[in-house]
Amino acid sequence: MSDRTAAAEGPPIRDAATVIVLRDRDTRPRVLMGQRGAKAAFMPNKFVFPGGAVDAGDRAVPLATPLTPVCTARLEDDAPAGIAHSLAVAAIRELWEETGQLLGRRAPWPDTVPTDWLPFAGAGLRPSAEHLQFVFRAITPPGRPRRFDARFFLLDAEALVSDPDDFSEAEDELAHLQWIEVDRVRDFDLPFITEVVLAEVAARARDEAPPESVPFFHNDAEESLFLRLHGRPMRED
Repeated sequence: MSDRTAAAEGPPIRDAATVIVLRDRDTRPRVLMGQRGAKAAFMPNKFVFPGGAVDAGDRAVPLATPLTPVCTARLEDDAPAGIAHSLAVAAIRELWEETGQLLGRRAPWPDTVPTDWLPFAGAGLRPSAEHLQFVFRAITPPGRPRRFDARFFLLDAEALVSDPDDFSEAEDELAHLQWIEVDRVRDFDLPFITEVVLAEVAARARDEAPPESVPFFHNDAEESLFLRLHGRPMRED
């Protein structure tokens, strides 16, 4: 996956995927979050959802089940064709690496398993994307040390094949992993865009259907715009 540069002097804009795991959506909804380290180059000390940049190898990882057609169409609205698969794989990989949580199905791998996925495959699993629901997209504003074109996926915790309270297999990128009630999450130190996304999640907590359109917070050197992605070409008017 190639990087895109918004300005010659600025950092490249990297495609990225973030996963909002939602639990107890019919009672008092909670989301899975962790705290970035104080020395992190991007959003130090902030509480965030698990996620990160798309890796070049994500394109070749075989999914046991793909994204739904509606999510695929909206991911590829105002984006390169074929990007949906890589984003889904990145979302599952980052969720697994940063929290130890597994989203997959019991299925054999058709080819040689990439080294980074050997523990995942060792559990008898292949990543599965059918339960990921694309709900938000945002580009990091100019002037930040790192910039991402981030796609946010909503995932019901019931789709996990791991114990949602067991973070023992997580890497150390996020500390204080925990389930936080949506109605009190703003008591934590959050990035601005996370607060915006949480408002969308709160509104959809009890609605399991995909949104009619997906909000897109587009930032470039000239202006910041809120657009909507409908899964069809966007008109320039």
